[in-house]
Amino acid sequence: MGKLHINLLGTSFTVQASEDDTYLDQLLGYYERIIEDVSKVASVKTPLQKSILAGIMLCDELYKTKTNLASVQSGQKIPLENNYDNIEMEQRAQKMIDSINKVL
Repeated sequence: MGKLHINLLGTSFTVQASEDDTYLDQLLGYYERIIEDVSKVASVKTPLQKSILAGIMLCDELYKTKTNLASVQSGQKIPLENNYDNIEMEQRAQKMIDSINKVL
């Protein structure tokens, strides 16, 4: 059992998890890289926007991985159009950011 000390996006807290400290640190490092990438988008300004967009990007990554794995396991070929999903996802994410900006 490990503890993860999070100091990110203006907030700080500690959580306890069933994974070991090394894994938790790697996981947090990966999330921090996603946040850093999101921060490069000029229209994403607030910590809430950054965390929401990072979550969407991670969900997209997980969904594509699971879909591709299921396709491979069932013997299907992965269609080439999956390569274009990132562009579409970025466009959707930008629309969500614009909607968040209107509300805030």
